Amino acid sequence: MSGFRFGTDFLSTYDEGIKKEWIIGNGLGGFASSTLINARTRTYHGLLVAAPENYPGRHLILSSLDEEISTDEDTYKLATHRYPGTISPTGFTYLSEFSQNPFPTWVYHVGDLTLKKTVFMIRNSNTTCVLYDIESRKEEALLRIFPLVSSRDFNLTARAAYLSFTQEATPGGAELASSNGFTFSLSSDLRYHPDPTWYYNLEYDTEKERGLNSEEDNFSPGYFEGKLGLGNFRFFVAASTENISSLTLKQIDKLRTREANRQNLLVLDSKLIDPFALKLIRATDTFVVRSHISGEDTIIAGYHWYSDWGRDTMITLPGLLLVPYRFEEARTVLDYFARYCRRGLIPNTFPAFGGEPIYNTVDASLWFIHALSRYFAYTNDFLFLSDIWDTVVNIIDHYFTGTDFGIGMDSDYLIRQGSQLTWMDAKVGEWAVTPRAGKACEINALWYNALKTASYLGTLLGEEISPYETLASGVVSSFEKTFWNPETNCLFDLVYKDETGNEIKDPAIRPNQIFAVSLPYTMLSPEKEKAIVDRVEKDLLTPFGLRSLSTDNSLYKGQYHGDALTRDAAYHNGTVWPWLLGAYVKAYRKVNNYSEDSLENMRALLKGFDMQLGIAGIGSISEVFDGDYPHSPGGCIAQAWSVAEILRAYVEDVLGIKP
Repeated sequence: MSGFRFGTDFLSTYDEGIKKEWIIGNGLGGFASSTLINARTRTYHGLLVAAPENYPGRHLILSSLDEEISTDEDTYKLATHRYPGTISPTGFTYLSEFSQNPFPTWVYHVGDLTLKKTVFMIRNSNTTCVLYDIESRKEEALLRIFPLVSSRDFNLTARAAYLSFTQEATPGGAELASSNGFTFSLSSDLRYHPDPTWYYNLEYDTEKERGLNSEEDNFSPGYFEGKLGLGNFRFFVAASTENISSLTLKQIDKLRTREANRQNLLVLDSKLIDPFALKLIRATDTFVVRSHISGEDTIIAGYHWYSDWGRDTMITLPGLLLVPYRFEEARTVLDYFARYCRRGLIPNTFPAFGGEPIYNTVDASLWFIHALSRYFAYTNDFLFLSDIWDTVVNIIDHYFTGTDFGIGMDSDYLIRQGSQLTWMDAKVGEWAVTPRAGKACEINALWYNALKTASYLGTLLGEEISPYETLASGVVSSFEKTFWNPETNCLFDLVYKDETGNEIKDPAIRPNQIFAVSLPYTMLSPEKEKAIVDRVEKDLLTPFGLRSLSTDNSLYKGQYHGDALTRDAAYHNGTVWPWLLGAYVKAYRKVNNYSEDSLENMRALLKGFDMQLGIAGIGSISEVFDGDYPHSPGGCIAQAWSVAEILRAYVEDVLGIKP
């Protein structure tokens, strides 16, 4: 996430300035994030969203730092806040530049002063540091920095009537305690003045648009103050769940350099030199974290609101951890999820507030076997493969005999499952938007791939693999006659039985069938694979991913916006998903015999994301895009499998760098 720069064209108006957002992480799942002009539009925006050790959930601690510069002529307020019916102050009018290289940095021009503000987080610490570099051509000015704080779950809002704070002065600032049990520190090399004040009715544009609680109150415990004369000045302000009262400017500079070097080493260790690939490598870093609950390496599915999800983790693991040569973390992640395998099921998610994992997914376990095979391809780690082999056996045995949620193999060797267990799992109350109970085409493509993968890996380990070959042959005997739709020349998406026991075949054109072509082991003839790719290209392909449903289907929704009901209705009924391009690129190159034309076509398609890296979440790729032109981004501003699959496809299938 570096090398992005925006000038006054993007900063001069409020509406333009809030379209783009930045985010940086701390390696624990905590983060700092806001818009380009530092106007908060989400409950998730803040300079310190902490993920405290052994404490469930993530919590907003420091909302913002509001700078104010006073001269003989005027007082300049650099903050930007929205209140009902008004924007005040309008500090974005003093902004001349935003850049991220590698840290978010703003340049303000105020009279004869230039203020540069840089935000970074300390790795593996719930600590945010803000550096100020000021060039003054005035004889005298006064800088005041007002911290606005809260103490709440990052999904929610807080009100002064239900939240209070106490504070105790420290040598560098203050130690604060909230009425809901949180303590945190503010520190600076500026002088701190206690001056408790509440800011009421701050309004968040995005939450209002989404039909959620959009107003809250913030508390300012006081302000930091420093006098400015003629020349150059440097100050810092830091916030942390730890005691940081002894921090100095020299230490802050060392910590910033160390974090910049860590990010640069990540790029160097990848052994890649292609500029677009290196941008994507930097984008991967925020998602790879150490769980603040378990202490294990894991992958955050997306920012701002997702935690670690089994399906997403297994799909993203090749792009996030194998392509960048982060093999130790990949091994740890696989081992972590394997230890929680129950009755053949890898967890769908680990609850943010602790407790037992949730297992309601049919595909996470099958993706686990695929991710393990890719790990072995990159590492030849026979020892780990041997250690984790029992998990592979456990998964296949339980899918064969049957396990929870109606998951199991029928007499035709195909896997069936209950409702809401595939990746198309949107649900509003009791309404399952895309239930997909029955036999789904991609689940059975994954099932065959898992059986053949187990056969291959088992052979290497000297295990008995004949049962896997027998099952795989059975899947081949049923798959085509069950799923092939001669009318559309592609696959039925789902086969199920209605209430009277009649078999129903869903002809909806969805992208799930692409995995029947892209996975390492597939069952169809080259002609039928080519027909699938052609159909997906014709009905589903956009510059930013595959639509989740063809435009001619009566259920198609072309825009993903509005309240939760409207968004969830569109989520898998037309909304575009970038992560699916990974499978599409692999399938397209395969059915076009890896021709030079197919290479250049896919290079152009993927490099279209080079510009998108600066559109919504700066330096990352959004979760989804509208199905309709111009395909505006939506959902999470930074999604792990969007970044991972674009990177993996570009490196492996375009640059040709494979294990």
